[in-house]
Amino acid sequence: MSSETFATAIFLITAIVAAAVLVNAFFPIIYQATSTFTQSSSSADERLRTDIKVINTFADSPDARVWIKNIGSARIGKNSINMSDVFIGAEGDFTLVSLDLTDIPSNGEWNYSVIETDTNDYWDPRETLEISIKSSKIPVTKGDYVYFSIALPNGVNLAKTFTASG
Repeated sequence: MSSETFATAIFLITAIVAAAVLVNAFFPIIYQATSTFTQSSSSADERLRTDIKVINTFADSPDARVWIKNIGSARIGKNSINMSDVFIGAEGDFTLVSLDLTDIPSNGEWNYSVIETDTNDYWDPRETLEISIKSSKIPVTKGDYVYFSIALPNGVNLAKTFTASG
């Protein structure tokens, strides 16, 4: 009788140790998967709440100006705007232009300012961003098509084709 109790105790201890080893082996994997799903969900939520629209354009070689309105419910930080990619040029012959934070962009660069009621370092919903671009890729002839595209770091992008003014 005591041998049966002893054998049962050994099996019980072995089962507890095996369960502990199993939990220690799988817990980090489950935690990492949960973290990945949380980050993915947060990123998707940010993209869904971010929406922008071109409301006006102007291009006269080598300068262009584009006004973009934040029509989403998410505010876009200054760092996100600074890390955005901007492309401009004739259809089929456009280039990536780099950010220039000075007042007047030099050749092949762009800068921006938030107009309307900017009181912080965010591009808030319903505010308009004015982008000034200087590039040799902007068409010279009036009526030529200009391709403009901006891609935010969160994956939201916007492309617009419009005609050159002069």
